[in-house]
Amino acid sequence: MNQLERPKDERIQEESECHHDNSDGTNNNNRRKTVCPAVGEHPLQYNYTFWYSRRTPSRPASSQSYEQNIRQIGTVASVEQFWRFYSHLIRPGDLSGHSDFHLFKEGIKPMWEDESNRSGGKWIIRLRKGLASRFWENIILAMLGEQFMVGEEICGAVVSIRFQEDILSIWNRTSNDQMTTSRIRDTLRRVLNLPTNTIMEYKTHNDSLRDNSSFRNTKISL
Repeated sequence: MNQLERPKDERIQEESECHHDNSDGTNNNNRRKTVCPAVGEHPLQYNYTFWYSRRTPSRPASSQSYEQNIRQIGTVASVEQFWRFYSHLIRPGDLSGHSDFHLFKEGIKPMWEDESNRSGGKWIIRLRKGLASRFWENIILAMLGEQFMVGEEICGAVVSIRFQEDILSIWNRTSNDQMTTSRIRDTLRRVLNLPTNTIMEYKTHNDSLRDNSSFRNTKISL
């Protein structure tokens, strides 16, 4: 069985918590807690956190209002935890309005300004309506299964539901590393089985901060 295939045994197991000492040597009361795989589960290479956001398009977005609008909805540390959590989430194609699902490595906020994101950017794929759920599942399984083969470069993925189209994006840490960004693009084409003439777009987070836009003024790649 592929590591990320849905486990046959879907029985709910009690999730455990790990306790990690902070690097500053503070006492036990300040230890950070993080989700860990339960006994017998298959650990992911990284923990991942699901986020959800929704806003009214007519209202101008700002960094502060965006941060207030994103909601953390759960963290997973194993294949089994992922499938239990994911199976209870609404599918992106069933969302309405101006909504986004985000899946990012634990500790990274889905914000341009986050320390892990600010020197990076994202690949963007625009989808006609009706494809978002299947493509979202394919892209996050590829990410959790470490199919991109770019070390720690991948930060997370986003599916954005809009009125006329839906948009997938995958965020990486280093926008000026051409070899890495090209490998991510080529892996996206493969795991999503995209036609060779599919238009791919890339945008740095610095450019997004300058024009306060996620998807305008992108660089086109064929």
